[in-house]
Amino acid sequence: MFDEVKTILARQLRVAPEKVTLEAKIKKDLGADSLDILQLLMRLEDDYGVVIPDQALAGFETVGDVVKYLDSLEK
Repeated sequence: MFDEVKTILARQLRVAPEKVTLEAKIKKDLGADSLDILQLLMRLEDDYGVVIPDQALAGFETVGDVVKYLDSLEK
């Protein structure tokens, strides 16, 4: 799951893949803005066939938060 999220974020935010770590903060470390977050949300929902509620999205601070949430949906 991490590798898939890493690839999406690296492409979308135009950052080097090695900068995308589980501990990386999406806004602070990777430079995402509100539009980037919205695009990420739509991409994840399309790719994984899920609906991510706004309250869950608000809790996504790090890449690890996103991966952990998506992993929880697969169980």
